[in-house]
Amino acid sequence: QVQLVDSGGGLVQAGGSLRLSCAASGRTFSSYAMGWFRQAPGKEREFVAGISWSGGSTYYADSVKGRFTISRDNAKNTVYLQMNSLKPEDTAVYYCAARNYTSSTIFVSSGNYNYWGQGTQVTVSS
Repeated sequence: QVQLVDSGGGLVQAGGSLRLSCAASGRTFSSYAMGWFRQAPGKEREFVAGISWSGGSTYYADSVKGRFTISRDNAKNTVYLQMNSLKPEDTAVYYCAARNYTSSTIFVSSGNYNYWGQGTQVTVSS
């Protein structure tokens, strides 16, 4: 089992950058596939980016491709989401998620993840 704590959100102007962090507890973090999702008011939770257990595979939603970068440091039990060139439409609560899976497969459906962080608010002003 793993517990996730999201952090790093805040208020930023359009064009700015933020780095989100997700710290995981537990000794087996390196065996978990990780993902970032977001949910804007009145909208469904949507996939943003995912990374395989080893970090060898990543996948991004089209809306963030080229602007966001997901990475992980298994020695620190942490996954990151570097967000550049932020837009007002990126405003949402961002959640990290984990699934115990040691393969290169990236899961884009929220139902494939077993563990969730509490979320961190990202607000991008125009």
